[in-house]
Amino acid sequence: MRVLISGGAGYIGSTVASACLDAGIEPVILDSLVTGREEFAEGRRFYRGDIADGTLVDTIFRENPDIGAVVHCAALIVVPDSVADPVGYYRANVTKSLEFTDHLLRNGCQRMIFSSSASIYQTGDDFTVNEDSPLDPQSPYARTKAVCEGMFADISATQPIKILSLRYFNPIGADPQMRTGLQVRRPSHALGKMIEAYEYGTPFQVTGTDYPTRDGSGIRDYIHVWDLALAHVAALERFDDLGGTAVINLGTGEGTTVRELVDAFSRVSDRPIEVVETERRPGDVAGAYTRSDRAKRLLGWEAGFTVEQGIRHSLEWASIRDSRLT
Repeated sequence: MRVLISGGAGYIGSTVASACLDAGIEPVILDSLVTGREEFAEGRRFYRGDIADGTLVDTIFRENPDIGAVVHCAALIVVPDSVADPVGYYRANVTKSLEFTDHLLRNGCQRMIFSSSASIYQTGDDFTVNEDSPLDPQSPYARTKAVCEGMFADISATQPIKILSLRYFNPIGADPQMRTGLQVRRPSHALGKMIEAYEYGTPFQVTGTDYPTRDGSGIRDYIHVWDLALAHVAALERFDDLGGTAVINLGTGEGTTVRELVDAFSRVSDRPIEVVETERRPGDVAGAYTRSDRAKRLLGWEAGFTVEQGIRHSLEWASIRDSRLT
């Protein structure tokens, strides 16, 4: 079977592509390279272009008639950027996703896995959520994911396509074989900022220390990107057995605060980083972690890597990233 991966030259999409290859599923990559890297598509069937380009999507299906499913990873994902440019985010994440789905329907595609986000949840008092928890997205980025989920629910209710939303928590790490990793040199998330502080000898900023968590810093469910990729393989293999299931959380089930992540980083790295405290960033929330076992029950999947292993793989990738990306 072949699977079309939109955004397949990005951090998560390329890792999903590697996991598919390892499982005997051939990935077909569609990526505009706005944030993706062409190096991540080397040796793979690659089409450069936009998901809203209907002629290109038609060409892909004509040249790859055995595509059995689509993994839709293409999106803009930086929360502060979405606050600064909501129009751009709605256009890229919602409008183009609608156009893409229309192209898939025209080409007879009946299965799609959507890369959604746990940022759409309303955080409970204990910071845990499951798939039935209320939604309350707090940034334009998160709202684009919630809007897409609602849009896809309406489409799949009457059209010949089933759409499964996988709600990611917070990916860290890299492909353990170091084929791909985080492509941006100055990422905006906590671990990326820690690695930047480690590399340049600058202070790491704990953005927000007044959250109602156990130590005042934000709390997240940090999931290794390879575990995330393996969950996609499991979802592809079991897609037709999921029945009416539309949403599955992908997380470890454990919450780690930013301060705890700093401590874990210090245990893994060969030198500590300086830490300073600052105000919250626009769009930031306290965070959440999953308490659901739906992924284990339906996909036979659960996270296998620890936070420390994710940090170690992130550091290893950071040490070779510039030599891999021209």
